[in-house]
Amino acid sequence: MDLDAYSAAHREEWDRLAELARRRVLTGEQADELIERYQAGATQLSAIKTAAGSTVQGDRLSVALSRARLRFTGAGASVLSQLPRFFVLQLPAALYRLRWITLGVAFVTFLVAGLYAAWAYSNPQVLANFGSDAQLQKLANEDFVNYYSENPAASFTGMVWTNNAWIAAQCIAFGILGVYVPSIILQNAQNLGVNAAVMFAYDQGDVFFLYIAPHGMLELTAIFVAAAGGLRIFWAWIAPGVRTRGLALAQDGRALFTVAIGLVFVLFVSGVIEGFVTPAPWPWPVKIGIGAVGLLAFLAYMLVVGRRAFRAGETGDLDEFEAGTSRIYAG
Repeated sequence: MDLDAYSAAHREEWDRLAELARRRVLTGEQADELIERYQAGATQLSAIKTAAGSTVQGDRLSVALSRARLRFTGAGASVLSQLPRFFVLQLPAALYRLRWITLGVAFVTFLVAGLYAAWAYSNPQVLANFGSDAQLQKLANEDFVNYYSENPAASFTGMVWTNNAWIAAQCIAFGILGVYVPSIILQNAQNLGVNAAVMFAYDQGDVFFLYIAPHGMLELTAIFVAAAGGLRIFWAWIAPGVRTRGLALAQDGRALFTVAIGLVFVLFVSGVIEGFVTPAPWPWPVKIGIGAVGLLAFLAYMLVVGRRAFRAGETGDLDEFEAGTSRIYAG
């Protein structure tokens, strides 16, 4: 091996590896590049040592490799130190990127729910498929309202929170399949439509909206966001654009992992409203007002804070983790 020629041929690669290893903050794309250059550099160092033993060029490359290795195997910054960045930049930016798909999911859901409710309400034979007259009357006059107070508020909050968080996580995790998210959207819309039809058929339409509104505004919006995330990662696989399909899935997958974590907190808030506010013996304007404040706060976070973070260059991507906690950009 001509060591000088070999070193000259790979000098730019080694300089780039050293540069990336020294950076304190790495984007997702730069993190992927660092790992690729580390792998190539390790192979090249092995070739140098095999052919020439210990050399100045090999020692210099070894130092760069050691620094690079520490970026994705060494201890990262504490999770608590990363929380401000997560909540101020990454999460709102990731939510902002989903704004139009979220709006589309909401439109389709309410359209299907409205059509389904109108069809069932106007056709007694369709409505009869969901139960006998006595069963449907009991649902409208008793069960629908009792559902929100038959369990202690704290346990009911935990139940609806975990159930909704699981649905949101499934939407994002299985979004790449393409059919899972549309099926969830249609099931959700049908459930809304059927319940609305039953309640209106037994003159309880006002009760339906009064009990759905306080928590439903925030809860449904969170589910719409989760569905939008699943659709986005499916689209990244179908139409990656100028990126490779693997890179598109990796980048959008990191951003959607951010969304999944954020929705856990959002759905906890909606669960608290559903468990403690919806069944509370308070005036309905107060209860609906609390739900509206929750929704407006989330929309402001998603659209105002998210727009600011997105324009500042944040994409919402979470870089590589070690042991589920340490981020590669933390240094």
